[in-house]
Amino acid sequence: MTGYVYILECSDGSYYTGSTTKIELRLWQHENGQGANYTRKHLPVKLVFLDSFERIDEAFAREKQIQGWSRKKKEALIQGDFNRLHELARCRNSSAFDFESPGFDSAQPAGSESDS
Repeated sequence: MTGYVYILECSDGSYYTGSTTKIELRLWQHENGQGANYTRKHLPVKLVFLDSFERIDEAFAREKQIQGWSRKKKEALIQGDFNRLHELARCRNSSAFDFESPGFDSAQPAGSESDS
């Protein structure tokens, strides 16, 4: 059964991400206050992104992935800016730990001193 993942832009500019097998019905529900609690409180909503999958479990997995993304990353997806999406997907912690810095000894806990 075909599954869909979608992003709605709410009246306050926030984004809501969901998945369904019946996109027309689900959008109608959101637009008429019968959707998720979040969208009920942030009407009106506007569909800004839609993608389809062969199976609903694939759409659900993508929904959960997108829900974990930053606002900037969601906006890159919405805009179809795949270069920016790729750039935002890079690990931002790669330079947070410099294991080559002087004085770092992975065999000893930080702050401990050796007797040698």
